[in-house]
Amino acid sequence: MNARQSARRATRGRFNGRPGSQRLRVVVVVAVGCAAVFACMLGASTALRAAQPAVPLAGAGQAVPDQALIARGAYLAKAADCAGCHTAAPTGGRPGGGAPPAPFAGGLGMASPFGTIYTSNITPDPVNGIGRYTYDDFARALRKGIAPGGKRLYPAMPFPSFAKIDDDDMRALYAYFMHGVKPVAQPTPPTRLPFPFSQRWALMLWDWAFVPNGQYVSQPGRDAQWNRGAYLVQSLGHCGACHTPRGPAYEERGYDGDAHLYLTGGTNDHWFAPNLTGDPGSGLGRVPSQDLAAFLRSGHGGGLITFGSMVQVVEDSTQYLNDNDLDAIAAYLKSLPPREPAGLYDSHSRAARQTVQALHTGDVERPGAGVFQSYCARCHQSNGLGVAQKYPRLAGNPAVLAPQTTSLVRLLVEGGASPHTENGPPSRKMPSFADRLSSEEMAQVLTFIRNTWGNSALPVTTRDVTSVRSAIHK
Repeated sequence: MNARQSARRATRGRFNGRPGSQRLRVVVVVAVGCAAVFACMLGASTALRAAQPAVPLAGAGQAVPDQALIARGAYLAKAADCAGCHTAAPTGGRPGGGAPPAPFAGGLGMASPFGTIYTSNITPDPVNGIGRYTYDDFARALRKGIAPGGKRLYPAMPFPSFAKIDDDDMRALYAYFMHGVKPVAQPTPPTRLPFPFSQRWALMLWDWAFVPNGQYVSQPGRDAQWNRGAYLVQSLGHCGACHTPRGPAYEERGYDGDAHLYLTGGTNDHWFAPNLTGDPGSGLGRVPSQDLAAFLRSGHGGGLITFGSMVQVVEDSTQYLNDNDLDAIAAYLKSLPPREPAGLYDSHSRAARQTVQALHTGDVERPGAGVFQSYCARCHQSNGLGVAQKYPRLAGNPAVLAPQTTSLVRLLVEGGASPHTENGPPSRKMPSFADRLSSEEMAQVLTFIRNTWGNSALPVTTRDVTSVRSAIHK
């Protein structure tokens, strides 16, 4: 499956995590139009397309901004991963042939249970794109999710997180999209959802109930690096879009560390984005800051390798961030206390030593051991440590210990590939085992992996595997 298609099918709803009045608002939203709201949450952004034209910046005698401002906007657009959603998937058999898609010209089809939704053109084309947006139009769309003419955007466009973008960065982004991006006269394919999911009025209620207001405010008790990391994670990076669970109206269950469930893991399009708090099992508690920064830079760090939806994030976004920003993100994430613990890892336990020795000698009779030795050990090694810069470690891997096993099942069924980056090692592929292993064998080998080398996590059942395979039609 194409990495862009897989990564951007995940939707991006939001939530501020405010108790008290929040509960009342949830009741109001559900009572007035829960079905319509829920569908909107599953939609991808219709993006920044004007319903009624405004006055273009480049016209009306306005000067082109300073090139340094445009360059800064280009950097921030990468930090926000704008291209990931607003560039269509390759066509014509690429790689190897066919024209590459135009950057930011939209047209990426995002699947939902209610139909395909297409992201829109955010180039400065005055007809098909955002070329007629004023700065105020642009800022309102990014922070409020409201396009000119009052058209409300689906919250897969992460405007609740973008609300925290400061004014200087917002102006740099505007300068880049108006003067640093080539206009593309490409219309967006129409999105046609059945009633009531096509009704955008419900978004007003959802926004009122769940969307926070205000730009990021530096925390006086924290140093500059921590605040920079918090700003990037909470605003431009919108990490909670995948890594925070969602509530009954598909709202994100928090926007900062004040919310208990913020960044504790979330499922999107049958990928589980793992816990980013300090949990030593399935979180980042055992991952050093330098390995985390390396992981964001190249997709490899401390024996961990990115997979699934995160592959494109590294390819399109985090590999281009400077070292200071990557270190700041790592510092902020490492400051988050352990929350929602799951799984354990103890490489020095007696059971761990016994299983390593048994795998080394081939004397293992547990269900799944034979499958692992036949299909997995060549790359991941019998000691579970993998091969540096090539194949990920399974021993102590937070993703292996995660409470949700959808990602592990999906990787076995579909296979995967590490990211292509400018400064990282060559991309490596993991084959699909859909035609080689039964659902029962997949459950057995995943259970084995989750409970070997000192790993300790809940077993995977055959029903878990068949459920995921049915959902992804494989």
